[in-house]
Amino acid sequence: MRYVDVREPDEFHGPLGHLPGAELVPLATLEDTSAGWDREAPLLLICRSGNRSGRAARALAERGFRRLYNLQGGMLAVRAMPGTDA
Repeated sequence: MRYVDVREPDEFHGPLGHLPGAELVPLATLEDTSAGWDREAPLLLICRSGNRSGRAARALAERGFRRLYNLQGGMLAVRAMPGTDA
């Protein structure tokens, strides 16, 4: 599964950090960046709270991507989980 973080660079490298293996693709660049991606490959979309990644999922679905997953609660939820760096 491909991990796609749609936040801005300062957020990706900021206090909430990012998931190991995630690639940074800011939401504003998603349409151009995803043009050559496999539309059948699973994508986990990540942001701070789940809102931008939800918008990203809808935009990608409109472009024919089929296996899209939105990280509910985003990195805020990940960092709130026991055993993670808060």
